[in-house]
Amino acid sequence: MRIWRSLEEVPADLGHTVVTIGNFDGVHLGHVGVLQRARQVADRLDLGHVVAVTFDPHPIAVLRPVSAPAMLSSIERRAELLEAAGADDLLVVPFTDEVSDWPPERFVEEILVDTLHASAVVVGANFRFGHRAAGDVALLHRLGVDNEFIVEGIELSAGPQVWSSTYVRTCLATGDVAGAAEALGRPYSVRGVVGRGDGRGRGMGWPTANLAAADVGAVPTDGVYAGWLRVLPTGERHPVAISVGKNPTFPGQRERRVESYVIDGPDDLDLYDLEVEVEFVAHLREQRRFDDAEQLGEAIEQDVREARAALGIA
Repeated sequence: MRIWRSLEEVPADLGHTVVTIGNFDGVHLGHVGVLQRARQVADRLDLGHVVAVTFDPHPIAVLRPVSAPAMLSSIERRAELLEAAGADDLLVVPFTDEVSDWPPERFVEEILVDTLHASAVVVGANFRFGHRAAGDVALLHRLGVDNEFIVEGIELSAGPQVWSSTYVRTCLATGDVAGAAEALGRPYSVRGVVGRGDGRGRGMGWPTANLAAADVGAVPTDGVYAGWLRVLPTGERHPVAISVGKNPTFPGQRERRVESYVIDGPDDLDLYDLEVEVEFVAHLREQRRFDDAEQLGEAIEQDVREARAALGIA
């Protein structure tokens, strides 16, 4: 997949395209449905390119910075997920105060008509665009008639539930990683480079791979989870028990961490400085403070037993 990070990077000879637009944070099943429909439209029109358009940073980070949500996926991860869902290329529009002031008509002219030569545009039914979100799917239809492209608005729902990135974040905020997975169509995951922690876990016989929560985007609420750790880019995969939080048994730890203990990992396993992806499969318990390291070790043993059961491993 090609990733263009400005309108100027898009090739002038791109040809006609089918375009879909959104923040695509997390690329949940609603997004996947829109991409699949865009692919169908492209095939019907015999067009080779489905272009996904997204924004960086998230518009809320520019318009209301204090309300900006933690992101569910980086641009690079979004590109992977969008490609898997049917997109050929990704245009990342730098979202600035100037872009936020564009009226809907300018948005259509500069991005859809002049840059991407859209023959069709497929978006979610709740899609809004332009200054103060003045544009909706109905206006996009009218502008499409004027500029000779067709428009479809797709419901982002499964029965009564409307999938959204906000819904996924709400699930994560309550530790409902199973609910997040239902909306995403896959386990929720975070990616980062394994750093060196305090060494307490290794000293207790429970070495962990530590990610700083502040560096990996949205993280489930503090607690203990079962999941999988995948080493990038090799794909080497390990079952893990995951602790999210500041480890209240040791009050000196100030930063939130995602700490993954590799179940049955080899004694010489060294993940330091490697990029990994941690998938959250099941919530096991809330984060608790223990009186001493011995009690914590006993709790970890129980967590590992429950993680095995949740992951279906012997």
